Amino acid sequence: MASLKIPSNVPLPEEDAEQLHKAFSGWGTNEKLIISILAHRNSAQRSLIRSVYAATYNEDLLKALDKELSSDFERTVMLWTLDPPERDAYLAKESTKMFTKNNWVLVEIACTRSALDLFKVKQAYQAKYKKSLEEDVAQHTSGDLRKLLLPLVSTFRYEGDEVNMMLARSESKILHEKVSEKAYSDDDFIRILTTRSKAQLGATLNHYNNEYGNAINKNLNEKSDDEYLKLLRAAITCLTYPEKHFEKVLRLAINKMGTDEWGLTRVVTTRTEVDMERIKEEYQRRNSIPLDRAIAKDTSGDYEDMLVALLGHGDV
Repeated sequence: MASLKIPSNVPLPEEDAEQLHKAFSGWGTNEKLIISILAHRNSAQRSLIRSVYAATYNEDLLKALDKELSSDFERTVMLWTLDPPERDAYLAKESTKMFTKNNWVLVEIACTRSALDLFKVKQAYQAKYKKSLEEDVAQHTSGDLRKLLLPLVSTFRYEGDEVNMMLARSESKILHEKVSEKAYSDDDFIRILTTRSKAQLGATLNHYNNEYGNAINKNLNEKSDDEYLKLLRAAITCLTYPEKHFEKVLRLAINKMGTDEWGLTRVVTTRTEVDMERIKEEYQRRNSIPLDRAIAKDTSGDYEDMLVALLGHGDV
């Protein structure tokens, strides 16, 4: 997993904790100081800062941030400061609630995290919410959506590179038959998608493309607005080319009438330490504008400064 480039002169967590405490003191909050510290620390460093802050000031840093900040800037700083499994557990919980329901986020978490990372998310979910992620997904979905989402969040995929080409050929044929029959929620279709390793699934879908002349997502009724089909296509993209999925989320978040700050914040905070360079390349290729410039045009103030810093263009 990639991480932010941290120069060798980064202060100790004790110094960072002290500076953050100063940023909350006196008249008004020093947002620039908060950005200059947190936006330039990797996950392990942020975790240390939180521990030191709690030990020194007898207060959870997240609670201090919550009291001092507001709006989209607060959400960005809070999400970024959380450990990745905590963050994903929070995002997943929000996605199963009635008024913040978002099956797309569940697909992202299930399909773009490694098997071990997804396991850690489910551990964090149980620790915080005293129930399993599977339990909430089962409770808050039904029909074909439940049939797809529940095994996606339940799986522990093999992570190796080994590929069985005979299996890829036979399963690409099964997928083609099911697509031809419009049997999109067929048990075998879902089994292949939700249990095979990403390498095996990639080989199967490459064979599908070569054998039948089209990428499977093009055959999955591409223009349909049916939510199940849209989620099915998103799951396939997340499993095979996650940067394409996240580029699309960003493009829709930035380029429509009114910014989708929730989608924008989610992608930047969850992918900065993972595959943001690939996402930025894909965004530039697709939209002919650098992602940081597109975000700067569509946001403002501390929120803009934090997002751009997370993209790697802020000065430490």
